[in-house]
Amino acid sequence: MPETAGDTAQRLQLLLDAVVGLAGDLSLDSVLESIVRTASELADAKYAALGVLGTGRERRRLQSFVTHGLTAEQKARIGQLPRGHGLLGELIDHPESLRLHDLADHPASHGLPAGHPPMRSFLGVPIRIRDKVFGNLYLTEKADGGDFTEQDETLVVALAAAAGVVIENARLYAESERRERWLSATAEITGLLLGQADRNEALQAVADRAREIAGADLTSVALRRSDTEIEIQIMSGAPDARLPIRLPVQGSLAGLVVTSGEPVIVEDVRRDPRAVNELMASRQGSVGPAIMVPMRTHGGVEGVLVLGWRPEHMRAFHAVDVELPQRFADQAALALQVDQARVDHAKVVVFEDRDRIGRDLHDLVIQRLFAIGLSLDNTGRMAEQPPTAERISQAVDDIDATIKDIRRSIFQLSAPSDSLDLRATLARVVDEAAPTLGFRAALTINGPVASVADPEVSDNVVAVLREALSNAARHARATAVDVHIDAGDDLLLEVRDNGCGLPAELVHRGGLQNLRERAEQLGGSFTVSSSAEGTSVSWSVPLRVAVSSVEA
Repeated sequence: MPETAGDTAQRLQLLLDAVVGLAGDLSLDSVLESIVRTASELADAKYAALGVLGTGRERRRLQSFVTHGLTAEQKARIGQLPRGHGLLGELIDHPESLRLHDLADHPASHGLPAGHPPMRSFLGVPIRIRDKVFGNLYLTEKADGGDFTEQDETLVVALAAAAGVVIENARLYAESERRERWLSATAEITGLLLGQADRNEALQAVADRAREIAGADLTSVALRRSDTEIEIQIMSGAPDARLPIRLPVQGSLAGLVVTSGEPVIVEDVRRDPRAVNELMASRQGSVGPAIMVPMRTHGGVEGVLVLGWRPEHMRAFHAVDVELPQRFADQAALALQVDQARVDHAKVVVFEDRDRIGRDLHDLVIQRLFAIGLSLDNTGRMAEQPPTAERISQAVDDIDATIKDIRRSIFQLSAPSDSLDLRATLARVVDEAAPTLGFRAALTINGPVASVADPEVSDNVVAVLREALSNAARHARATAVDVHIDAGDDLLLEVRDNGCGLPAELVHRGGLQNLRERAEQLGGSFTVSSSAEGTSVSWSVPLRVAVSSVEA
């Protein structure tokens, strides 16, 4: 039946009302649903759909599919929604209006899948945003059983033109909201890093906020540890991840970001050969697209912020403007640098205070003790009674021992509390052995032990000390153990206990034989003296060290 003037006026009014209604909606998802519903009403179509095109390599496929007219039961029977093949792909490849009497007659038609409701008449219209196609409107099954008319096509084309403007406005509004959220998160993270929050807590907030704003499934923060290694310290979205995880700079995507200082965008890390060393490829196999941005400062790249999405969330991935997480990462890196500077300044203050205490101990306390010792020594020589002379001599020895203790304390004050030098490592070994022994062994260190730079010597003396303390705990039944370490021309380690002695068969085999071999490999010597009154172990190797002025 020909359309009357009244019908035309009514449909034009419907089009006008729809355009006005769309213009007031700034939610993209709501706008798309309204466009599909309005197109169905304008063309009197039983079914309508809007296919949104992907971006990048997915440009020739549908990223999402909004439908109208299908029931939940029908959608369930159809299963996976179209990706843009067949007749739908024809409209993607040739974005022009298309009207068909029967869609099955078109050469590109592949037919309808099982469970799909019957569809015959067809009208397809592209939606453009400026000069680019955003997606296509698909209308099927004219309600009166006839074909879609030229007037139907004209009205839907007009709706598509208006829809392009509305969609762009909605996208711009969504983008401005995202920008605002990124800016807000940047301020929040800066406040955390510069406030009282723990560093790891602040980095976790960086990962969490980035994942939330970007709509990502997984985020991580990897910091640069050296020119050859990166360490993933923080993750969000992977509660079972075992951290930290080390990656090589050479041959990893994160390493490429660190060395180039530029973002890397990958549409599927599972298919990217550069991702062979990446956590996302090895542990989070469900992640497809990823964005990796450098955490840059004026001094270089501090680390990498990684965002990843599952393949089904490709739309969220494409919605991210890389510039926004890049600014966020740069600000986080700057805040990290400022925080590190603050920590370094606090350490400098502590070291300066320790230096002052060390100077006071050296210039005042040690000199006074030394003077007292000389005075007592002279007095002892004049004493007529032998017991008196012995007591004075013992007091002089005690003062000498006290001076050595103070000198050791001065050296310890000059070293960072988290120092990994040999002196600190040996002290830690003694501490770790205390629960097994039942008491803490007495440790005496003389000479520039902390200046030992040969890693082979350092590793061996630590291993020897562990073995000697372990033997004392297992076999000696001792109540006291003395550990003496001296660095001069040789590095000498002596471990003495007051136990019951070692069985004879243990002296020449097992762990002790291993200690002897360690010494001989380094050109040194190893001796064991054991009796019912205790055991003494002596391990010595040649040593070349730079003598510390503090201990000299």
